[in-house]
Amino acid sequence: MKEALKEAKKAYLKNEVPVGAVIVKDGKIIARAHNLREKKQNAICHAEILCIQKACKKIKSWRLDGLEMYVTLEPCAMCSGALTQARIDKVYFGSKDYKNGCVGSVCNILDQDTTWKVKYEYIQLDECSKIITDFFKELRKNKNKKESK
Repeated sequence: MKEALKEAKKAYLKNEVPVGAVIVKDGKIIARAHNLREKKQNAICHAEILCIQKACKKIKSWRLDGLEMYVTLEPCAMCSGALTQARIDKVYFGSKDYKNGCVGSVCNILDQDTTWKVKYEYIQLDECSKIITDFFKELRKNKNKKESK
């Protein structure tokens, strides 16, 4: 999860929502990514999606069975679906997303009766929550400064 956090910090520095992800095969990281929606102006450039794309390219297959993902924030509906479609074995996430999370918060896509079952584990890590909270506090503060000018 520490490596996923490094990716989240990269996103933070780029004024992206600070979410980072890594994919691991046999204990080694084979792909890493962070959110790039603002930079790419593309709604699907979430850390999980970009990480899945890199892993597929690396192993030359869309089937990522046997691999695990570590992500700093609970995956949304799109990313949860992508995890299932990519056949990731297990996803670990370090922070809940009570507004958009679809691995238990808003709903649980991974518990649905689908062709592939992705196991999951919430590993509560305060640093994962803190980086998101800090990012949005700073965003609101900067917005308020601009509005008061």
